[in-house]
Amino acid sequence: MKERIQQQGPSGAVYGLGLIGAAIYYIAHATGFWMGALGLLKALGWPAFLVYEALRALGA
Repeated sequence: MKERIQQQGPSGAVYGLGLIGAAIYYIAHATGFWMGALGLLKALGWPAFLVYEALRALGA
């Protein structure tokens, strides 16, 4: 029996680029060290906010 391998490289790449872009954005706009640290945490959680806002806009 052959095993089926699912490749999810493209979605991981999109998430990775989004993470890097969000981190750069938040750090560039930070007014201090702790705001930059908070920006890194926000960069990790941006997909959750994106999905939430998308579902809210769709009325789901």
